Amino acid sequence: MSGNSSLLAIIPAYNEEGSLEATVQELIERTENVDFVVVNDGSTDGTREICIKNGYCFIDLPVNLGLTQGFRTGMKYALRHNYKYVVQFDADGQHRPEYLETLLERAVQDNLDIVIGSRYVEKKKEHSARMMGSRLITALIKLTTGNLVRDPTSGLRLYNSRMIREFAASKDLSPEPESLAYLIRKGAKVGEVQVEMRERQAGESYLNLSKSVAYMVRACVSILFVQWFR
Repeated sequence: MSGNSSLLAIIPAYNEEGSLEATVQELIERTENVDFVVVNDGSTDGTREICIKNGYCFIDLPVNLGLTQGFRTGMKYALRHNYKYVVQFDADGQHRPEYLETLLERAVQDNLDIVIGSRYVEKKKEHSARMMGSRLITALIKLTTGNLVRDPTSGLRLYNSRMIREFAASKDLSPEPESLAYLIRKGAKVGEVQVEMRERQAGESYLNLSKSVAYMVRACVSILFVQWFR
């Protein structure tokens, strides 16, 4: 990709051979003027071969560095190629490309730094163990920033050029709720738009039950304590 579009979709991919091709094809077919880069995060399956076979724009990380480093690599690419906006777009088929235009329009219209594709703007969270952590993070972000973020764990997020520079330069920022809270406290303007998401189309999430609990605990502790000392 050469930056002909103002919007770049960063697609982190770790062992996503089962869904990557369909995800990228749908992105191409259902959007206009959206560039993309796949960040192959040290996959051990056929993810790299799929990128080569289809001629995808991709960055090949030699070892698995995790979502944070993979996303930051994409942000550095976006900065180097002068993109005005970036959207984090999952390789597993959960995110739907028809919402990207809506996210971009909202960012431009309201001059927002971050726009979250939220499942809970117009719908209420179900009462389940899975949603307890999300509700707690929402409450902690409200407590520490004064902002209501209804879907803080959504991975579908659009960032403007100011945020691209922040992520590309920082060693601490991650595409996680604690960084969202930190950026809001630093003055970032955040909005949400209602979206629908699908279940993962192939493969397995890295978040099992124990990892999900650890993820929520870490996020809550960071929002309450760690972020204040950065």
